[in-house]
Amino acid sequence: MERRQVEQIEKSLRMVAEIVKQKGREILTHFPITPPQFVALQWLNEHGDMTIGELSQKMYLACSTTTDLIDRMEKNHLVERVKDQNDRRVVRIHLLERGKTIIEEVIRKRQEYLTDILEKFSDEEVSMFENYLNVLYDEMQAKKEEEKKRN
Repeated sequence: MERRQVEQIEKSLRMVAEIVKQKGREILTHFPITPPQFVALQWLNEHGDMTIGELSQKMYLACSTTTDLIDRMEKNHLVERVKDQNDRRVVRIHLLERGKTIIEEVIRKRQEYLTDILEKFSDEEVSMFENYLNVLYDEMQAKKEEEKKRN
């Protein structure tokens, strides 16, 4: 593998991520949530109820910032704070139906955008692309876990 290839792959990934991020923010302008709220809702939708501390870690935010975010989301009936069943001292953030519906609609819009882009590719190219992205993701996750064990 040549250094030039790695540089080009990194640049391409960065440019694609930026376009996806911009399109995602554009889509969000039609919904009553901010980009950080979308990220929080996604985490809760994918991983279930979490404490403020857990959500803060996932989002790389200070607990105080996450608390403010959750306060606003709770006022908008997107999430609610619930006492943990096993330990009443622990409060978890629970995704409400309105939050789940918004997440599903936003993701559907993002997928429609991607479908429109991918229509220019053959079925075989799309399958190969999906496979390569999955392999890249799996390798990155494995590397992340490996580094976590070392620290």
